[in-house]
Amino acid sequence: MHFNVADLFESLADAFPDRLALVSGSARLTFRALEERANRFAHALAARGVGPGDHVGLHLYNGAEFVEAMLGTFKVRAVPININYRYVQEELAYLFDNADVVAVVHQRELAPLLADVAPRLPKLRTIIAVDDGSGADLGPTRSEPYERVLADSSPARDFAERSGDDLYIIYTGGTTGMPRGVMWRHHDVFFAGLQGGNPGGTPIERPEDLVQSVKDRGEPMTMLPAAPFIHGAAQWGALIGMFTGGKVVVQPGRSFDAKVACKLVEDERVNTMTLVGDAMARPIVDALREPGASYDMSSLVVIASAGAVLSDSVKEDLQALLPDTMVLNNFGASETGHQGSAFPGGDPAERGKPRFYMDDTTTVLGDDDKPIAPGSGVVGRLARRGRLPLGYYKDEAKTAATFLVLDGERWVVPGDLATIESDGQITVFGRGAVCINTGGEKVFPEEVEVALKAHPAVLDAVVVGVPDERWGQRVAALVLPRPGTSPTFAELDAHCRKHVAGYKVPRQIKIVADLERHPSGKPDYRWARDEAMRPDAT
Repeated sequence: MHFNVADLFESLADAFPDRLALVSGSARLTFRALEERANRFAHALAARGVGPGDHVGLHLYNGAEFVEAMLGTFKVRAVPININYRYVQEELAYLFDNADVVAVVHQRELAPLLADVAPRLPKLRTIIAVDDGSGADLGPTRSEPYERVLADSSPARDFAERSGDDLYIIYTGGTTGMPRGVMWRHHDVFFAGLQGGNPGGTPIERPEDLVQSVKDRGEPMTMLPAAPFIHGAAQWGALIGMFTGGKVVVQPGRSFDAKVACKLVEDERVNTMTLVGDAMARPIVDALREPGASYDMSSLVVIASAGAVLSDSVKEDLQALLPDTMVLNNFGASETGHQGSAFPGGDPAERGKPRFYMDDTTTVLGDDDKPIAPGSGVVGRLARRGRLPLGYYKDEAKTAATFLVLDGERWVVPGDLATIESDGQITVFGRGAVCINTGGEKVFPEEVEVALKAHPAVLDAVVVGVPDERWGQRVAALVLPRPGTSPTFAELDAHCRKHVAGYKVPRQIKIVADLERHPSGKPDYRWARDEAMRPDAT
């Protein structure tokens, strides 16, 4: 018995061929139609020598083609590799080389970038371009047109038997260093990342139970994963939606547009929308508040943020605008899968503290590598056991440092620091690599960033430690204000003191016109530290 993503999708295509599976722009694909297009892409890969274990780059914006190519790659037991379309030449060259990419399907607009790096990639032998109206020159890349490739390939399902051991790799970018490929077995990621075919309930026990689980659900759900598919959370969100037999709605293109997202909720009667933190949630709030706006959001049952925590102020704004919608913060990582959720309500005194309900596969390890006691106040390393990735692709040292065997049991310890509260909830402080030590007290940047972003004049914020003769380090903040506002140091200082202890309050605040982030969307703490130490910082 094994769980394979392609096998599971095919079982749904057989059981519900005429159900709408994917909507993206003008594309409206039933399960049968999506299955046939994925089969065509799979045959195209096989005809070009791509087979089990080979790596296929997806250098694409959000759209139906990303989903088709991902499923088609799985069908021939190859491995789709998410390639961030924000990467520049050197980052691209590194990722293609590190991931051993032999084929790539790319957005036509990105052809000039790909042409610059392709000569350095001897393993890359197949290049396919998705037309996007850009008119970019395909000559230097010798790319084959995606639609012609599909038209010339068979829609039949006649593939070799697959395995639950087939690989699913997600390249993840941290706050420092180059991205690494997290290697999952299909069998494990189905339960850890895709919630076992029954989100919010008991996972299915056998692959053949998936169809019955969908039937038991009754009316299919509609999901809008708004984040880019170049990140694992969005891919998993789309697959979760499909594996409930539901419709997945995708906003096509390079950039998130809050107004378009709200219109999609209205037009497609979306039930669940997944976002990434305030960067997406604030524009949704602004779109709903815009004079004359009248989006029908009554179908929306859940808004969930994954990959970044919603600040309390934005969460409260969403809840006020959408009182019948549950607004959740979800927690997890490419190395762990879905770990837990923070539900509405709770103690008002706990505002700004990212606390999550997690099951018994997650704990916090102390310095002795033993689970800490709930309510002890000890800060340790967040750890998860159970169904875990195999490790990082081609990085044995990082794998050994992150995946530990303790008392005969394997754990993943990605680097988040946390504590267990007396009620069993887990408060997550962020990655220890950027923890600030000021006078012997530990300050976690994410906690202070959440406090700053709760101020109505703050659009975004990054917090770092800078050298201090007396304290070793002092807390410094770079603040991006909302348009038309000019928050002062005194205002932000007073605001922070209502949310965090005095030693955590930034001693210096610099108002900036922009905040640099990594292509993954995570803060560039190295840049932020340099910026905070410039002579003009206050």
